[in-house]
Amino acid sequence: MLAKLVQEEMGPIFATLLPMALATLCLIPLVRTRQRRSGSTPRIGGSDLVRFGVIGIFGQVVAQLGVTWGVGLAPASNAALLSLTLPIATAVMAYLLLGERMTFIRWLSFALAVAGVLQCSGINWNELRFAGGGGVSGNVLIMLGVLGSAFYNVYGKKLLDRFSPLEVLLYSYYAVLICLVPLAIVLEPGAFHGMASFGPKVWLGIALLAGLQYFLSMILFLTVLTRLDAAQAGLSNYLIPVFGVLIAAIALGERLTARMAIGGLVVLGSTLLITVYEEHYASRARAAPEAPP
Repeated sequence: MLAKLVQEEMGPIFATLLPMALATLCLIPLVRTRQRRSGSTPRIGGSDLVRFGVIGIFGQVVAQLGVTWGVGLAPASNAALLSLTLPIATAVMAYLLLGERMTFIRWLSFALAVAGVLQCSGINWNELRFAGGGGVSGNVLIMLGVLGSAFYNVYGKKLLDRFSPLEVLLYSYYAVLICLVPLAIVLEPGAFHGMASFGPKVWLGIALLAGLQYFLSMILFLTVLTRLDAAQAGLSNYLIPVFGVLIAAIALGERLTARMAIGGLVVLGSTLLITVYEEHYASRARAAPEAPP
């Protein structure tokens, strides 16, 4: 995992802060260009500042720092397995915070997705350790990160009523930087000076984290949130390991087994079930004439 890679030369706080700061720098000109073209900039009031602070700290900081710190203490297979709970946690929070319903189709889709990911992700079951040593702390941090991601997914949908996906992401990242910069200065004081000694491999990992994880993937996910329920969008996380397996097979020449292919098809089917089929079913239900009294 990239988070584990970059921590070879820095602590977990700086490993979270640096790529998120780079992603923020990329977001600023995009947001300003979009606002200039649309001719409107949403007014940010005091209540909005509180909301962005909440989503930035309890969403992004907890999510990103928890996972980054956790994978440094626990085996990577633990993180892969615990991450399977993210769509479930998102669905529960969407029910509690947004009042979204958990239908039979959604539970069936989640069950199929979990089965498919376990089939194709190649989790090293012999490496799993959920007790003893620093692994316990790592598992707790990873689980906190999962809950933070679920909170961000759900609470972010509420902000999308007034702000664009780019604006929600940028303003929440401002809150992250305000929180993490002083933490890095106090707890990892040598991190900023150590940047000069980072090797090419670490800088590549930082660039990929900033560009793919903290920038592109977050924009795409928040954009999807404007069209789907939080629970539906959360299931799309299960496509990540599927595409990871395909990319590894194409780019790295890794062997794609029949088991992996079947698992990927199951995940894809579960995603289509909760998006295309459920939306079609809901549209038919809305279009059906009401029964006479």
